[in-house]
Amino acid sequence: MSESLIGNLTADPELRFTPNGKAVATLRVAVTPRTKQGEKWVDGETSFHDVVVWQQQAENANDSLRKGDRVLAIGRWKERSWEGKDGEEHTSREFVADEIGPSVKFRTVKILEKAST
Repeated sequence: MSESLIGNLTADPELRFTPNGKAVATLRVAVTPRTKQGEKWVDGETSFHDVVVWQQQAENANDSLRKGDRVLAIGRWKERSWEGKDGEEHTSREFVADEIGPSVKFRTVKILEKAST
């Protein structure tokens, strides 16, 4: 089952490559819910989430998205656990995106053309 996440990037995407050469990008997204109270819109508490994208989409996100951009992601939540060097158990939760792109709700987006090889 897919879920969606909408928010603003807190930093430029971080692109890296696995030992076998697969591209993976991590994007830090701030999400602030808004609710209408009477005639006013009120911002809720902001939460921060790591969004992970893979392969060509990771490279495209790295080339297209920047800090401050509003993004829409569709995917699923994944929880990872590991034992740290200190012997402590650690857990992280990330959103693995099947699709990610810029939002045009508040501004236009420049379309980038990738040169053919």
